[in-house]
Amino acid sequence: MQKIILAIKNLDKDTYKIMKYGLLFSTFLALASVGVLLAYIFLGSAFFYHLGLALLKSSFTFAVEFIICGIVVDFIKKQGI
Repeated sequence: MQKIILAIKNLDKDTYKIMKYGLLFSTFLALASVGVLLAYIFLGSAFFYHLGLALLKSSFTFAVEFIICGIVVDFIKKQGI
């Protein structure tokens, strides 16, 4: 866990910027999914439930991908491969 935190602290500027905007996108997607799930609670349609759940899963997947890919790209940049 400490290696991941250290890798995030030592990221390149451009890579950090891309990760920051990617996590911001994931946050907005998660908030949209919460809104859709609230619509499910108030309206009771199964469509809203499945849509909200899919959006929430996608937002978490995007967040993890942006973090992992950002660390890997930074590692590749520093190795000069």
